Amino acid sequence: MQLQILLVVAAAMASLGTTIAQDSSCETSCGNVTIEFPFGSGEGCYYTSDFLVTCNRSSGEPILFFGKSTSNVFITNISISTGEMEIMGLVAYDCYNRSGRTRRNNPYLRIRDFWISTKNSFVAIGCDTHAYIEGKRQGNESDIGTGCISSCSSNKGITNGSCSGVGCCQVAIPERMRYVDISLRSYNNHRNILGFNPCSYGFVIQEGKFNFSSNNLHDFGSVEKMPMLLDWAIGNETCEVARKDTSGFLCKGNSQCVEEYGGPGYRCRCKHGYAGNPYIQNNCTNINECERGGVCQHECFEYDGGYECRCPKGFSGGDKKDGTGCIADESLVIRIVVGTLSAAIFLLIFVAWLYLGLKKRKLILLKEKFFRQNGGIMLQQRISGEGGSHHDQAKVFTIEELKKATNNYDETRIIGKGGYGTVYKGVLSDKRTVAIKKSKLVDQTQSQIEQFINEVVILSQINHRNVVKLIGCCLETEVPLLVYEFISNGTLSDHIHNESRSLALT
Repeated sequence: MQLQILLVVAAAMASLGTTIAQDSSCETSCGNVTIEFPFGSGEGCYYTSDFLVTCNRSSGEPILFFGKSTSNVFITNISISTGEMEIMGLVAYDCYNRSGRTRRNNPYLRIRDFWISTKNSFVAIGCDTHAYIEGKRQGNESDIGTGCISSCSSNKGITNGSCSGVGCCQVAIPERMRYVDISLRSYNNHRNILGFNPCSYGFVIQEGKFNFSSNNLHDFGSVEKMPMLLDWAIGNETCEVARKDTSGFLCKGNSQCVEEYGGPGYRCRCKHGYAGNPYIQNNCTNINECERGGVCQHECFEYDGGYECRCPKGFSGGDKKDGTGCIADESLVIRIVVGTLSAAIFLLIFVAWLYLGLKKRKLILLKEKFFRQNGGIMLQQRISGEGGSHHDQAKVFTIEELKKATNNYDETRIIGKGGYGTVYKGVLSDKRTVAIKKSKLVDQTQSQIEQFINEVVILSQINHRNVVKLIGCCLETEVPLLVYEFISNGTLSDHIHNESRSLALT
């Protein structure tokens, strides 16, 4: 029994005097399928009879058919944005038993201004199968066709998922094919393979919608329809020609004709920044991207047909979330760099000043500590309490005065060393030459400090030609420094051990 499906649409496009818009009373859906102009299911709802669809609810579940309700080809999806329609196309079959052919179906599809999308493939299943699809190319009505052969003697070694010619074959669909016929033939009436493959099958299938399995050779008979894509457009004229018909041209207002579409016919789409049905006048409305949020890093400014991300003052560039971001202007960069460097220099100076100030304060506190520890206050009280001439009193030197006098205790100023410490030659600010004794560190008790202060006071008052005079001391170091009168004739050791000087002694 041969089942033939005839889908015939009107032979010509109706002449339109005004722009058509979908009426509010028109059906907008049928089951899960959305119906949008130029498609429609009632008078005044579709552009021309080419776009007539019918929603059949008699079976309980709404089914949208292409054309009139007598059609057996039903629609599962219509895309206004891509110009595609998904329908369920019939599967061709050719079956045999030992007596010969038992049943056969070579379906065909008749569509005027729609054509088979190249996103489909023509697939044949069987091990004794010659499948062929033929039709006419839209535009010039030339005859075109293609097909494939699949042959195998057993179902062993057939790879699931592979439609490469063994048990299953497939070919690409030629461009703009319509008026489609599918035919199947058998070379040997499936003899010797009836046990696992009594039938051949052929169908047009949308890419990615079919995955071959070796079980299909025996159990594919229950599948009657497969999803396939149709391409559609308005009329047969290009954008350039169609827009000359100002009354009938559908791409108006914020809708534009898709120039990169190669035809036949033309397609509409909303301009960038607009959304809606591009085939209905004034239906493409502005998209408010700013209300959606998250499109700009800073300020979002909405305008008709788009939006602008504005950078803060002193910045320029793309402020969009997916862009490069705001870039500081050159003058701002200079100001930022100068400001940053100035702040860094100020901070460095401040830290250095703070460090030196703390260090200086620490030294002052340390000198005060040593001064008190070495009896400095006691010495000052003794000097002020005993009176006497200023010349006879011991002078209290600062550590800075003695450092300056000895050139910071330069080794060239050393005039003597021993177990007691080191003696330096120094020159005071009043040009007097002195000997400065720097003793080694020793622990001192309070009684020893008092004894030391008494000795300083007494020795500073002795003025004898055979006694080295004590000029003063420095109490700001951990061990006090003593300042003596400088003896130019050398030390006692020099006179004892140096033969040239020992002769001067009696």
